[in-house]
Amino acid sequence: MKAEDLKKRLDKSRPMTTITIRIPEDVIEDLKRVAPLLGFSGYQPLVRAYIGQGLRADLDRLDGDTVSTLIASLKRHGVSDEIISEALSEATGRHSNS
Repeated sequence: MKAEDLKKRLDKSRPMTTITIRIPEDVIEDLKRVAPLLGFSGYQPLVRAYIGQGLRADLDRLDGDTVSTLIASLKRHGVSDEIISEALSEATGRHSNS
């Protein structure tokens, strides 16, 4: 996740939207039991944390898939592994000492 996006996610004053979701009662009871054990003030912050974790994992995976697809396409177009590696290093800020 980009640093800018992470800063936005950590901003406590972000606008919130109320939603309605149907969840089995036993799941809610488990969430209520587990939330304080994990340091959450209630089950709703825990649910938001679970959603955020899953969303970040999927976003990272999808962003990674895009990069992998781009790399495969560049290779099919004859771009060398060395040039691809250098470009990735520049893009991620990890410059190599060639």
